[in-house]
Amino acid sequence: MMRIVAAGAALALAALSLTACAPGAAAGRSDVGVQLFQMPWTALADECESTLGPAGYGWVLTSPPQESIAGEEWWVSYQPVSYRLESRLGTRDEFADMVKRCDAAGVDIIADAVINHMSGQSEPGTGFAGSAYEHDRYPGLYEPADFHDCGLTGDNDIRDYRDREQVQNCELVNLADLDTAAPHVRDTIVAYLNDLLSLGVAGFRIDAAKHIAATDVEAIVAELPDDAIIMSEVIRGSGEPVLPEEYLAAGSVFEFTYARDLGIQFVAGAFTEPDLSTERPQHVPSDQAIVFVDNHDTERGESQITYRDGDTYAMANVLMLADDYGTPVVYSGYAYTDRDMGAPTTASGTIEPVTCAEGARGPQDFADGERTCVHAWDAVAPMVKFRIAVGDAARMPGVTVADAYGFEREGKGAVAVNQGTDEVALTLSTSMPDGIYCDVLVADCAATFAVKDGAVTFTMAPGQSAAIHVDARG
Repeated sequence: MMRIVAAGAALALAALSLTACAPGAAAGRSDVGVQLFQMPWTALADECESTLGPAGYGWVLTSPPQESIAGEEWWVSYQPVSYRLESRLGTRDEFADMVKRCDAAGVDIIADAVINHMSGQSEPGTGFAGSAYEHDRYPGLYEPADFHDCGLTGDNDIRDYRDREQVQNCELVNLADLDTAAPHVRDTIVAYLNDLLSLGVAGFRIDAAKHIAATDVEAIVAELPDDAIIMSEVIRGSGEPVLPEEYLAAGSVFEFTYARDLGIQFVAGAFTEPDLSTERPQHVPSDQAIVFVDNHDTERGESQITYRDGDTYAMANVLMLADDYGTPVVYSGYAYTDRDMGAPTTASGTIEPVTCAEGARGPQDFADGERTCVHAWDAVAPMVKFRIAVGDAARMPGVTVADAYGFEREGKGAVAVNQGTDEVALTLSTSMPDGIYCDVLVADCAATFAVKDGAVTFTMAPGQSAAIHVDARG
């Protein structure tokens, strides 16, 4: 089985590699994933059963499960000190139970794998679960010879992203950079990943893959079972030599250009119709692209649209989920005002197990630490079933009217959004059968649109999204 995540045709996961390699996978799964950032294992299991499974989500991306440095900031999870599955997110037993429960709900688990580096601490310390460590010494795992000492900059930190050697052999903000070409390092990493796979994990997001030579990523992945799903984080940078395309031999990659292009359209107030005849420029092929509106890094940095943008953020997610390019992942985190702020914790230092079963159903003013629950929003969750309904139907040319935009998935469904300040009526040509269709973004079919004589008119209030498909008749 291929490690590549099949996606571009937006088939139900029963026909895609994500679910095909998951034990107990159910029919009616979509290819849609959700990143439940900093959600502990017990809460994540509850979420699979109460929300993700019923909605049709196919997979969930967890935060890193290994032991990390102690601390309250979100980024401590990305500073490993051991590969023990003991962290602020829960215990090994809780992680294993979560994987089983999510699998039973038809939801695959993709674990965030931090394998480029260890901690970024200059002084010795003790990890969350009690493991002692130094910057380049991790008892039982790694010694100083297992790390790069690039010698290219004064402090060994990356200074020039146009220099491939710096990017892949120097330290990323003081994070001890593993020599992933060394046999001992590779064997240790492979043992960790195989341990996670033995617990039922379907695959991995390779964190900071850009900072690992593509040949090293391939060599590590080659030691894993053939059906392990691989999604590499490779940020495309202007003028930089390390490109996402280099990592396609190992699996899929996160396509940052997609998020950037989508965000620009909303900020500029003008929608750009993609070239539907060829692959999109500066994008990897659709069947190896993981697409997103934002993630835990970009919402704190480059992203032009986040949960704070309310209806605009919902519209961006609607368009992504309706598109036929890539495998989409919805980002669902928590509100913050301090970019370093971690999720709220208990008295013992573990993250509070808050789920979204009774949480937010749409944009609102969130208090610090409150879960945004974007994956459960009324304008987002129904789009998962939309993707199942439209299957591999082609995306047809879109239509722009004033500040509204919409397009059809040929004969199967149609969407429209209105980012303007006035009501807009947008008419799309469609090959959907004549009839009355529920606006699936409004509960209980409380709003409908009529398809007649090859056309449908979406009349939308400011900030409104609308979607219809052949499996939801009025």
